[in-house]
Amino acid sequence: MHMRERFSVLAVAVTLVGAGCQKPAVTTPAPAAGTNAPASTNAASPRDPNQLYLDHAQPKLRTVRLWIGAKEMTAEVATTVTEISTGMMFRKEIGENEGMLFVFGRPHQAAFYMRNTVVPLSAAYIDPNGAILEVRELKPLDETPVTAKTDQVQYVLETKLGWFETNGIAPGTLIRTEQGTLAETFFKRPPAGR
Repeated sequence: MHMRERFSVLAVAVTLVGAGCQKPAVTTPAPAAGTNAPASTNAASPRDPNQLYLDHAQPKLRTVRLWIGAKEMTAEVATTVTEISTGMMFRKEIGENEGMLFVFGRPHQAAFYMRNTVVPLSAAYIDPNGAILEVRELKPLDETPVTAKTDQVQYVLETKLGWFETNGIAPGTLIRTEQGTLAETFFKRPPAGR
């Protein structure tokens, strides 16, 4: 299976079952309540096949250096179902210029919430070309989904609450890595329209 196909399969699984701080984009009859926990509010035992997230903070993920406009940030990269499903859950802090970048296999209407997440966060919903579409606040332990206004979200960047505002980052700002655009970095393809 090619990398792009793996990401597409991952995105479909994430969308249908629920992931990370994200609520499923497609409502299914499954008992999934939202992102950080599919079937139960209990941090179930690892034997629970419906449990996609860890019942503890995940170890630090691989990082990538991001340039958001003129600002620089180091972000952990969540790409697997477990990484996305667990996200920032159970963590006690996030650094001033640190974040977590969630990478999805295809654009969709993301909806993030804060099950088991005590750190107040800001989340940027980002399109396939790496442009910030909107920035939303996420309140600790609030399980109310914060749904994107569009179905064109392929990446979500979580940061310390207020980071985007403090750094003058607004919708339309492009995010890049050392390898180029987000599409070039994660999917080895140029952004749409090139």
